[in-house]
Amino acid sequence: MNEFELIDVIVAGFGDTATGRWLDVGPGDDASVSTLPPGTQLVSSIDTLVAGRHFPGDADPADIGFRAMMVSLSDLAAMGAEPHIVLVALTLETADPAWASALAGGMAEAARQTGATIAGGNLSRGRLSLSMSVHGVVPAGTAVLRSGARPGDLVYVTGALGGAAAALENGFAKDDLNACFFRPAARVDLAPALRAVASAAIDVSDGLLQDAGHLAAASGVCLEIASARVPVQAGAQRHHALQGGDDYELCFTAGSPPGFPAVCIGRVVDGSGVLLDGEPVANSGYQHFA
Repeated sequence: MNEFELIDVIVAGFGDTATGRWLDVGPGDDASVSTLPPGTQLVSSIDTLVAGRHFPGDADPADIGFRAMMVSLSDLAAMGAEPHIVLVALTLETADPAWASALAGGMAEAARQTGATIAGGNLSRGRLSLSMSVHGVVPAGTAVLRSGARPGDLVYVTGALGGAAAALENGFAKDDLNACFFRPAARVDLAPALRAVASAAIDVSDGLLQDAGHLAAASGVCLEIASARVPVQAGAQRHHALQGGDDYELCFTAGSPPGFPAVCIGRVVDGSGVLLDGEPVANSGYQHFA
């Protein structure tokens, strides 16, 4: 099977997610063309996931595709953005149409769940990897940044943490935890509510404490976190929740209680960095080049 035949297989796997209200020209041309909803700003991010680093190369291709899409869309969720279009750059070692179709199906499943439209992409040969360029929209001037936290705000997370790290540590031997890693949910469902209440936000991708540190640094404040308040995924341990990554729940600050389910884990105070149970926290999350 040649490159262009394989592209047709992949696009067919995207199904109805390759069309959308705001997509004027989708897969098949040199570039996509889309229209922004009136009164909005574009929010953009890009992620690359590499086999053996971000997912096991022998994993179910549908799980790989689903995970890649959700991981990438999570950055939009942290900004309070609603998905618009996604571009996919795919590198494959072999032209296996059944494998590629299942991968595309996994991406399409995640796109349907989040309202994203897959507008096109690129295909090349090499070590298995996926790069997802995601674009979302927010009403002009309402994007939630990392830099807005202020002393007096409270710190929240949107769900239980640690399941993905525990699944990885156990070599994916516990089926009840594997979905935390392979089937995360980008919290784009909370976008309008997050914009209404959050002063700052970040998605928990590299570990709660490390990501909280990024938020604290951007805002020029200190985040005091109580370890006992951090919700831990069933089957995981507290250190997974504090230091493990790949949860893709949101950590945010707010001056008033949110109007959606979230757990208060601490507060924002004057100072810098993160205090866990009153003690300064060293950078202990995931780092590519550590």
